[in-house]
Amino acid sequence: MKYILAVLLTITSFISFSQSVKVIQVDELVALVNSDKEKIQVINFWATWCGPCIKELPFIEEVAESMKSQVDVQLITVDFVDDLTKVEKFVERKQLKSNVYLIDNVDYNSWIDKVDERWSGAIPATVVINPVSGDRRFVERELKEGELESIIEELL
Repeated sequence: MKYILAVLLTITSFISFSQSVKVIQVDELVALVNSDKEKIQVINFWATWCGPCIKELPFIEEVAESMKSQVDVQLITVDFVDDLTKVEKFVERKQLKSNVYLIDNVDYNSWIDKVDERWSGAIPATVVINPVSGDRRFVERELKEGELESIIEELL
């Protein structure tokens, strides 16, 4: 009986810590960018193969946790859909808690302007939006520790 309980607890704890990756289309991405939520929206574009992207993820996750009453964080990977399992394993290994999406459209030039007209397509890229005021900031480079908090504070 103790063995069965231990197995069930192990399975339950694994399920509660696993994060699924949702595959989305461009229209769903546009809906995220144009959200009418009251919280500040942080939308970060990254990939599992991008060193600077991986380096900034802990800073973004820290903000997502410390400012969760004021901020919603969405992590959008531009990895290929064929690499979904790889992305899910990465998310689990890094214990990412934010919502993680994989955009199912490799024709980046067809949709990057819908995120921000200044975006060349390079990653990492982060857009921070105050949906109430309409103010936004766009960063097309690696965020340094503390930088995201400063941007959010400007928009509050």
